[in-house]
Amino acid sequence: MKHSLKDQIVAVVGGAQGIGHAIAKAFSEEGCRVALLDRSDAVLGAAEEMTRNSGVECRAWVVDVTDETAVQSCASDINELWGGARHVVYAAGCGSGKFGFPFWNLDPADWPRVLAVNLYGAVHTAHAFQSQLCRSGSGSLLFLTSVAGQIGSQTDPPYSAAKAALTNFMHCAAKDFAPFGVRVNAIAPGMVRTSLNEAVWEASQAGLPVSERQEYAVWAGEKIRRVSPLGRWQEPEEFGAMAVFLASEAARNITGQTLNIDGGQVMHA
Repeated sequence: MKHSLKDQIVAVVGGAQGIGHAIAKAFSEEGCRVALLDRSDAVLGAAEEMTRNSGVECRAWVVDVTDETAVQSCASDINELWGGARHVVYAAGCGSGKFGFPFWNLDPADWPRVLAVNLYGAVHTAHAFQSQLCRSGSGSLLFLTSVAGQIGSQTDPPYSAAKAALTNFMHCAAKDFAPFGVRVNAIAPGMVRTSLNEAVWEASQAGLPVSERQEYAVWAGEKIRRVSPLGRWQEPEEFGAMAVFLASEAARNITGQTLNIDGGQVMHA
C-alpha cells in the first residue's frame, strides 16, 4: 500500500478478466473496497478471490454496460452499500470479431455493438456515477482506450473509431468534472495478451489459405517486433499500477490526459 488509498471505494467496469481485472486487483491490494461490474458471471468468483487475498471487501455485479438502466441500478447499489464510489474505471471493451482491412470487409451492421460497448457503455457509466464523483471532491474517472484510436488502426475500424471517440469524450468529461476536483484520464494499451488481442489474431487469419496462417505466438511476436520500439508485450499489471497512481494524490494535477502503455508504439513529435 503505497498511495494512501486505503478504504476508498473504487468501481471497475469490465473487472472480470484481462486489464480490468488487473486494475481491480491493484486497487484491492491498496486496501480499497472494489466493486467489480462485468457482463460475465466470472466477476462473482473474481470478487470473492480478491476479498480472500486482500482481506478487504470486494463485491460483484453482473451487468451489461449497454443497458443504461442496469448500470444506473449498479451505481445506486454501490451508493447504498458503501456511500458511493470515489474512483471509477471503465475497462470494458469489445471488437467486431472481424478483420477490417479494407474497411469494406465489414458491414455497417458490424458497427453498432462495438460502439455500444466501447463508447456508449462508458457514457452510461460516467452518467451513472457522476453525482458520486462530484460529491467526493477529489475522485477520479479513468477510461481504458487504445493506441488504435490514435493511429486509425485498419485492423478493426469500428473499434478504432469508438476508442477515438472515447478519448474525445474523456477530454469533455475532464473539463466538466474539474470544478468539482475530479480528474479524468485515459490509459491506452498497445500489445497486451488478452482475449481481445487473441480475437484480433483469429480474425486476421480467417480469410487466409491454411498454408499462410500463423500460430498466435508467431503472429503476435512478429507484430510486436514490427510496431513496438521496445519489442515486448505490455502486461496487465502495468495498467493496474498506472490506474492506482492516477487515482492517488501524486497525480492530483493530471487530468485530460491519455497515457500510452505501448512500448513506444505511438510517439507524438
